[in-house]
Amino acid sequence: MNKKKRHWLWNIIIVVTLVVCVFAFILHYKNWHKIEEGELRILSGIYYQNIPIAEIDSLLLVDKLPEMERFNGFSWMAKEKGVFNDSITQTKVYVFVDDLMQQKIKLVHHDSLKTYLNFNDSLQTQQFYEELDAELLAQLKDPN
Repeated sequence: MNKKKRHWLWNIIIVVTLVVCVFAFILHYKNWHKIEEGELRILSGIYYQNIPIAEIDSLLLVDKLPEMERFNGFSWMAKEKGVFNDSITQTKVYVFVDDLMQQKIKLVHHDSLKTYLNFNDSLQTQQFYEELDAELLAQLKDPN
């Protein structure tokens, strides 16, 4: 029997491809957020938002996302992430939703930009909403 040996380059390409796929999955697996120095930072894979707390116009909890067209992003099972266009107002909407079945935080900032955000755990979403609301109230009381 004549055994063919696979070239070492193909082995390296396969391993590198698997590492890149696992890394991409980890980055998109959940929403990473941080509030510091008066700014809200949201990261999920390649999608990133940096929103100054002072620029947030409204903060709500909503049950459903509005009708939108995907500009750049993905939907997979109950996750929806990316940049969308609002079908009614034709404005850009950033979506960082880990579970479509749960409530979402709707942020309106810079007068008309919208961001929808939630986490896998509904309690974490509620806690983050309350934390962001308290930060927004503190910012309104002391604008300096």
